[in-house]
Amino acid sequence: MKFLFDQSADFRLIAHLRSLGHNVTAVSRDYPHSLADEDVLAIAVQKQRILVVADRDFGELIFHQGLVHAGVVFFRLPGAALQTKIEHLDKALETHADELAAGGFVVVAPGNIRVAGRPRA
Repeated sequence: MKFLFDQSADFRLIAHLRSLGHNVTAVSRDYPHSLADEDVLAIAVQKQRILVVADRDFGELIFHQGLVHAGVVFFRLPGAALQTKIEHLDKALETHADELAAGGFVVVAPGNIRVAGRPRA
C-alpha cells in the first residue's frame, strides 16, 4: 500500500510501515512546508496514497465539506506509546485494508477501530 503521512501523524510509524513493505512519503519531508490541509488531501488523491493523520480537521474537510480522499487512517491515540500505535495500526491494516484501498476513512481509537465512511463520488 502507499501512504502519505500528514505533519500531524507520528512519524515513528513510517519505519514500521516501510519494514512491512509499504511505500511511505511524508508531507513535511517530501513536499513544501506549511501546506494547507486541502492541499495535503489533493496530493494524496493525485498520488493515490492513503493519508495518515492525527488531526480531526481532515474529518471536517471530508465529511462536512465533501472533499474527496484516497483513504484515511485517523489516529485518535494522544499520548499513546509507540508500540501501542504500532499494534493499533497493524490491526487496522489487518481488518480494514480493503476499505482503505477503496477510499475508506478508518478511525483508530483506544479499543476501537472503525470505518467512518467513504469519499463522495
